[in-house]
Amino acid sequence: MRAVIVHEHGPFRSAGVERVPDPVPGPGELVIDARAIGVNYPDMLVIEGKYQFLPALPFSPGKEVAGVVSAVGPGVTRFKPGDRVMAQREYGTYAEKTLSPEATCYRLPEPMGFEEGAALGLAYQTSHFALVERAGYREGETVLVTGASGGVGLAGVEIAKALGATVIAGVTSVEKGELARRHGADHVINLAVPRLRDSVREQVRASVGKRGVDIVLENVGGEVFDGALRALAWCGRMVVVGFASMRLPEIKANYLLLKNISAIGLQWSDYRERDPDGVRRVQEDLYALYLEGKLRPLVSATFPLERFADALACFAGRRVRGKMILVP
Repeated sequence: MRAVIVHEHGPFRSAGVERVPDPVPGPGELVIDARAIGVNYPDMLVIEGKYQFLPALPFSPGKEVAGVVSAVGPGVTRFKPGDRVMAQREYGTYAEKTLSPEATCYRLPEPMGFEEGAALGLAYQTSHFALVERAGYREGETVLVTGASGGVGLAGVEIAKALGATVIAGVTSVEKGELARRHGADHVINLAVPRLRDSVREQVRASVGKRGVDIVLENVGGEVFDGALRALAWCGRMVVVGFASMRLPEIKANYLLLKNISAIGLQWSDYRERDPDGVRRVQEDLYALYLEGKLRPLVSATFPLERFADALACFAGRRVRGKMILVP
């Protein structure tokens, strides 16, 4: 089979597509013939050696894939060859075939295509866990999503709206704001203006009132983080999902105390490894919302496997809208 192989950490264009042996499933494992492979920002960081979890060299990057089961190992009970599935992995999906434990595979609903199946994975799982598990969302609350036009951000907008929230999308252009509105945002604020530390709070108050927002799903970091923290209502909760700006913020603990607010972290892959049954329940909830027409994964671009670097370059250039997919 063909796969993207990383021999040494470095620029993402230094990796290449090679011929490697087909995987063979062991106990509790299955092989998936890829039809659509999700491209995610952490994939670039893994290749460059900048991510918190790095596989042993050499390796194939990639964290999610949708396709058809082609082989199963001993002890696999939930799937058989021919089944349509999506799988979540720590790495290894930038390939024509992926080896995956049964526990991290999920059967695709019949109406769902492979590209949507790959898109309705990591980004939606991350946003759902951030909003429900970490922030303890309650129906009717107000939610600010920063970086709201990217994969995780747009998923956060959709999920929050589907669960009954008033949603504010933080974006950096009119085009991105219109995209967020089409996917459920009630209000849009501009994150490309000066003085973000103050202007985020001012824009939030102009949108939903002086009280502020109950929850922030924060994907950007830097000054956006500072402004979003100040926009929280009394007893508000901020969930730190990522740092697309590559600027790590700092928190003055007295500010948490004065407003009774919480800053909470999310490392979703921990749930995949520690609570696979919980992850499966969330995936079933996401599929149910999809079948109700409340979630509409946006696949903005597809690339052949050999152009994986062009897809990753969209992250480097901050040009991502929704989800990008590799098609072997």
